[in-house]
Amino acid sequence: MSEQRELATLGGGCFWCLEAVFEQLAGVHKVESGYSGGKLPDPSYRAVCSGDTGHAEVVQVTFDPAVISFREILDVFFATHDPTTLNRQGPDAGTQYRSAIFYLTDQQREIARQRIAELNAANIWNRPIVTEVVALQKFYPAEDYHQGYFRGNPTQPYCQAVVSPKVAKFRKQFTSKLKA
Repeated sequence: MSEQRELATLGGGCFWCLEAVFEQLAGVHKVESGYSGGKLPDPSYRAVCSGDTGHAEVVQVTFDPAVISFREILDVFFATHDPTTLNRQGPDAGTQYRSAIFYLTDQQREIARQRIAELNAANIWNRPIVTEVVALQKFYPAEDYHQGYFRGNPTQPYCQAVVSPKVAKFRKQFTSKLKA
């Protein structure tokens, strides 16, 4: 039986946080940090950080849907960032840090909308979810030094203060979904 592969492109604040979480999930083959949702072709990190390109920091997750579903990917996504804050995640502020799901298929769009409606109805947060659900136009990989950033720089101050606690929370909440 051959493996299937699907893509999920998600923005939830700093891509270092999302990458560090998703690369630990069983069924995930690859996580690549990058940019989506803007108007500038092939943007640089500096350009995206200016807030003028319209791009969000995102991760593109390649996964096996026979092991982990798109809905389960979204469950991890919503549990590991605050989807109720517009253009902000913790200390990171600007449109590049917005919460977004860049869908590739109508099925992904519908699953995302349904999951947001369910989470809003469950009143998990004190505010409604502001996550954008928009079609993926283009994914631009981030510069090489961003790839695997937390893995390679676990003692960097931002990683210690922001990424590491998110990873710990994720590992505790999703123990059964971790890679062996």
